[in-house]
Amino acid sequence: MWRDLAPIGRNTTTNGYRRYAWTEADADCRAWFKEQAQNRGLTYEVDRNGNQWAWLGDPTAKDAVVTGSHLDSVPDGGAFDGPLGVVSSFAALDELRARDAHPTKSLAIVNFGDEEGARFGLACVGSRLTAGQLTRDQAYALRDADGLSLPRAMERAGYDPDAIGPDPERLARIGAFVELHIEQGRALDATENPVGVASAIWPHGRWRFDFHGEANHAGTTRIEDRRDPMLTYANTVLAARKKAKLAGALATFGKVSVEPNGVNAIASLVRGWLDSRAADEETLAAVVGEIERAAVERGQRDGVDVRVTRESFTPVVEFAHDLRDQLSSLLGGVPILPTGAGHDAGILSASVPTAMLFVRNPTGVSHSPAETAGEDDCLAGVAALAEVLEGLACH
Repeated sequence: MWRDLAPIGRNTTTNGYRRYAWTEADADCRAWFKEQAQNRGLTYEVDRNGNQWAWLGDPTAKDAVVTGSHLDSVPDGGAFDGPLGVVSSFAALDELRARDAHPTKSLAIVNFGDEEGARFGLACVGSRLTAGQLTRDQAYALRDADGLSLPRAMERAGYDPDAIGPDPERLARIGAFVELHIEQGRALDATENPVGVASAIWPHGRWRFDFHGEANHAGTTRIEDRRDPMLTYANTVLAARKKAKLAGALATFGKVSVEPNGVNAIASLVRGWLDSRAADEETLAAVVGEIERAAVERGQRDGVDVRVTRESFTPVVEFAHDLRDQLSSLLGGVPILPTGAGHDAGILSASVPTAMLFVRNPTGVSHSPAETAGEDDCLAGVAALAEVLEGLACH
């Protein structure tokens, strides 16, 4: 399975993946998922929000045990973030069948669409729509870099955008959702355990900073006459690093656009996107507030107008303690650790009991072509997921 999936959406120059929602690479990943489901005799379906499901047992039964993750990527992302969870889910099901386990509950594997938000700027679109955390109108307003709307992109890919929206009936069928994911950090590497259980997801969000200045000639405009938004932006990037470090939080400007984007022109507008995360919501709010104040204060000195828009926010997620503890017990007391990364499991946690398994990442690198995990650790993850599914669905 891993070899079949590996070439899809890989950029031969960077060796990273560009599996963006509703593109050709995404369609190829979806075809791979459908083929895996059909090869195993599973009931395959696509829900109203474009998420793919493969069912063993009655898809309409209550108290189903669901596993899976996503197949899309960030720009030039790694091979493991998302796909490891989907591949491991199919492999874990194969392991259950090899054990001749007999589920007493329906089992499902899911591929949630547009988890990374690389194309439309909002993470976990498929699961947010399903859980009612993203409205139809909000989804319709999403645009990619070329101005194409989410519904038009779905339509071009052969899906019905008129159907999208909350799916409470589907959520009501799920008794537990367990997502396996590569660890995006090195906490497990400091232990002898290849697998861990998630305790919580830090609150996190994305903010757009618009720095409005005045376009002018780079070679004729005196320094004292300039209203250069690039200076304000650069100072804000440095301030974000300082404020986050002092608070024990995280703050990253990883995306920027410039107008008119000319080498010999002073910019009229710099737009930067801030990703910030912290252990609690109060700290996160304080850090983002301090970054905004630093931007505004510098903007006043530079003659630049600063406007800040919160584009998304996910509160702290405490995974269901009883389910978390049950997983840890089934796996012999493996480490329980928090994460700063968002996941579909975090979105669903407000609606259904959710839990996560992490597979050791020896470098801690993620969202990069250098992302990796050892084959033995990946196989240990499959075995752990099989144990969990058997414990939840077969007894």
